[in-house]
Amino acid sequence: MHLRLDSAGVIVHVGPTLAKLQAGIPFCGQSFHKVFTLLGSHAELPVVDLLARPQVKLSLRLLAGPKLALKGVLVPTPMGAVLNLSFGISIVTAVREYALTGTDFAATDLAMEMLYLVEAKSVAMGESRKLNARLQETTLAAQEEAFTDSLTGLKNRRAMDHIMDQFLASEKVFALMHLDLDRFKLVNDTFGHAAGDHVLQHAALIMLAQTRKEDAVLRVGGDEFILIFPGVTDLETLDAMADRLIRALEKPIESDGRMCKISGSVGITLATDYAVPAASQLLADADTALYAAKNAGGAQHRFFSKL
Repeated sequence: MHLRLDSAGVIVHVGPTLAKLQAGIPFCGQSFHKVFTLLGSHAELPVVDLLARPQVKLSLRLLAGPKLALKGVLVPTPMGAVLNLSFGISIVTAVREYALTGTDFAATDLAMEMLYLVEAKSVAMGESRKLNARLQETTLAAQEEAFTDSLTGLKNRRAMDHIMDQFLASEKVFALMHLDLDRFKLVNDTFGHAAGDHVLQHAALIMLAQTRKEDAVLRVGGDEFILIFPGVTDLETLDAMADRLIRALEKPIESDGRMCKISGSVGITLATDYAVPAASQLLADADTALYAAKNAGGAQHRFFSKL
């Protein structure tokens, strides 16, 4: 981009690309300072003073339109001066604002190389973002898979450890139930493992239906489940929940035309029962309460605090 000035600092000629920057507003005939503002150390100098110098590097900006910083070299001529201009680091903004194309730049202008580099970087960054997004999705999917029981779709023991660590670290109050299916081994031995798998899947659906969205239902063993109830500390509420859950499990489950009958025994403990609750102690005590329920005949629940 270029323009020519006469000896008084009036613009007498403008190159086609520079003319695009003020579409509809003529450059020619205008005083340099009515079109441009100088920046930096030359900001206060009259243009005629600059014309007296052999060659001057300038930083400037158009007074009208987007406030793009331009770089220029002012070279005196017998009739005035020629000002050669470039966008510098503003090239991307200039191309966007003024809809410039490759034909607007001289073949020797480095602007196109800069644009190619910017475009290549933009494409690379875009691909990098896509790759990072895919990696994040893959990582999240892998984490979800690692925390999920493949048969029932419930969370698994690893997820239980993570959830309990979070609850205990944040000092959340919660109740914990350890549930073991009664007569499940009989179903497996009588009807086979396919029927057993179907019963486990059905039992998982029952537990999900009997619990809240914020509760955690986890399969931690063959026919063993852990249920965590955040914010629940009332024994009567837990008593009713355990009874309701056991009664729901006792409804016969059909598998290939055969009726499978199971029930459940439950051991319950609360984080509030301990001065400093620990996951291992909560689980051990819930397990103790569970076997107290099984030893009493099964199909019932026990609170560890009442043993």
